[in-house]
Amino acid sequence: MLKNKKFLLMYMVLAVISLESCNALKTISSNVQARAQKITEKNNLTQSINKGNNAGGEIEFLTNISVTPGKIYIKNESDGLIAEPVTSSANNYEKMPSNLSEVEKLNWLQLKYSIKMDIAVESIVNIPLLQKIDEWWGTPYSLGGSTKNGVDCSYFTLDVMKDIYNVNLKRTAAEQYEQSTKIEWNDLKEGDLIFFKADGRRNISHVGIYLANNKFAHASTSQGVTISDLSDPYWQRRLFSLGRVAAQN
Repeated sequence: MLKNKKFLLMYMVLAVISLESCNALKTISSNVQARAQKITEKNNLTQSINKGNNAGGEIEFLTNISVTPGKIYIKNESDGLIAEPVTSSANNYEKMPSNLSEVEKLNWLQLKYSIKMDIAVESIVNIPLLQKIDEWWGTPYSLGGSTKNGVDCSYFTLDVMKDIYNVNLKRTAAEQYEQSTKIEWNDLKEGDLIFFKADGRRNISHVGIYLANNKFAHASTSQGVTISDLSDPYWQRRLFSLGRVAAQN
């Protein structure tokens, strides 16, 4: 009888120990699963953000700035994630922040003009051209003008072509047309000249510099120095000729 009581007591002790061990294991297992779930969720979030989580595909960062059509992303250096995207507009990229380093200023120019020309950031490599255009950007149109207070189309092309391509152009749009070698549309490349005639005009009335993706830089009578699209019906109607002037040695 005594042996049976001892056996029963030992059995109950073992049962209690076993139950506590199971509960402990369940707690540990639950904690491990919860931790693993958090890690998985964080990894998924990181992958989703790094891929841009948009139909445009992966985002490629240029230092700490990236752009996809209609979006601007800023990379967070502390954790590698990026801030919530904002819709690109004039307020987002027209005015360069004043606290940027020289390298960041170059990146900002690439961002700004990739948006304006609707091309990938990494495809913009002629930084001096961007800097030159940006020097003149927004300068109002003034017939015969040659300063930042006012400039006309032919002086703008003259100045840019001289400083960037070592091409010496004559002063007026008509003279630049006569000076250039005429080319076909399929041969058009960055730095070529685009000539226009206004409705009813016999002579060349406007000139700009081709950039990329049907975009050209010019001094517009309505907007000042800007970038416009050759696909615009306004410019299509007035487009007259394409020309190239060789650099002087």
